[in-house]
Amino acid sequence: MNRQIGTLIDRSGNITHVIVGDAKGIFIPGLENYPLGKKALRGLRLIHTHMDEEALTQDDLTDLALLRLDILVAIGVRNGLPGNVFAAYLMPGGTKPFEILSAQNFHNFELDFLPFIRSLEEEMERSRLFSPDDRRERAILVSVSTMPKYEQEDSMEELKELARSSDLLVLDAVIQRPKSINPRYMLGEGKIRELIINALNKGATLLVFDQELNPSQVKAIGELTELKVIDRSQLILDIFARRAQSRDGKVQVELAQLKYRLPRLTGKGTAMSRLMGGIGGRGPGEMKLEVDRRRVRDRISLLEKELKSLREARKQRKHRRVAAGIPIVSIIGYTNAGKSTLLNSLTKSFVPVEDKLFATLDTASRRLRFPRERDVIVTDTVGFIRDLPKDLMAAFRATLEELEDADVLLHLIDASNPRFEQHIESVENILKELSLHEKPRLLVFNKTDRIDSEEAKNIAVRYNAVAVSALDPSTFGPLLKAIEETVWMEKMAELTR
Repeated sequence: MNRQIGTLIDRSGNITHVIVGDAKGIFIPGLENYPLGKKALRGLRLIHTHMDEEALTQDDLTDLALLRLDILVAIGVRNGLPGNVFAAYLMPGGTKPFEILSAQNFHNFELDFLPFIRSLEEEMERSRLFSPDDRRERAILVSVSTMPKYEQEDSMEELKELARSSDLLVLDAVIQRPKSINPRYMLGEGKIRELIINALNKGATLLVFDQELNPSQVKAIGELTELKVIDRSQLILDIFARRAQSRDGKVQVELAQLKYRLPRLTGKGTAMSRLMGGIGGRGPGEMKLEVDRRRVRDRISLLEKELKSLREARKQRKHRRVAAGIPIVSIIGYTNAGKSTLLNSLTKSFVPVEDKLFATLDTASRRLRFPRERDVIVTDTVGFIRDLPKDLMAAFRATLEELEDADVLLHLIDASNPRFEQHIESVENILKELSLHEKPRLLVFNKTDRIDSEEAKNIAVRYNAVAVSALDPSTFGPLLKAIEETVWMEKMAELTR
């Protein structure tokens, strides 16, 4: 036939596939029925022929690594008869990715396969950095950028925090600085294959890119691997989906997810598996993909109507607050700056608090009483972050519109974070997008208990701000005075206008 022939065999000795190729190679079909799971290897071995007794090629070794095959064997063929046998298998950890056995004559080749492969897999599992019982998604974080190195490293640190907030097990973080961004894979094809093989060796189930991937990049990278491929935006959406409690929050998150998902529906599905789903099915005379897209558009239309209805309800609540004449102070700031903790300490309330990004999504409002029978409403809002996904920004605009009602914005900053200047800039940029940058603002540096007291004083003077520790109410004196003065100065100004 002058064609290569291949067989895939499971560990029970069952032949799962017979593959007929051409003179140069064979095409291995999708192996979705034999997925990579908790085990280090797939549980399938590939045995195929090579014309003219050719040794294992680089393509053979790449397939071995990308598909996590138990072993790959090539039987050399000359004049229709078997000649030498060439074999390779993956290695556990270390510097060598695989071991290539010396060529042996077909009739002399011996390998007690099952004890060998079980021993190899046990050694691989011992060298891994996680427990086999850990059910969390195992992620490799990837940053591919031409931005300055310090900015890329800062962004990667934030991605690690986002991953922790999404309950991912981070196995490795990879920073790449190419001369130019590859439009198809972000990296060159060789580099992206290396990255995937490294991820598979470590037992990862997920690649998380710090940069936003366009739909064609998600599709192209997804075609190279069975690993799930998501980007920073999708990770943030995932966190929001886990944390949203109120009807407002749930509708806004689902709407943002669907708008993100719609252009990325390609039929493969694996890259979408972390998004809220249940959207699918096959209709008569329509491809499943077309049905999916139509249902997503219908769902988006329904959610937008519901969001409009919820916005009307918020307007009614706003009118009641305005009628009561009670000033509103909204706490804003970068995510995890301590907004909920400050609200709890100021108003002696119990809004849930966690040391995670986006621990609070739903707006909370509490009353704070000042001397001379003066009250204000203090509201805690969703945290900001740089590069907030556009779809999420659009969906949460309705919630953030509540900031328009505020008499004063209390901009809370984590003084202990070395990147607090970038955080201030990110919050200011978002306020500009919301046309709120001219609203009266009070800068407050929080978590001063984590830095030197002299440093805290200097930062406060430099920014004309107030320094507090949200965990220590004894530091609130200057803050309460500043809030009172700012709020009633603004009220007096309104009366004189």
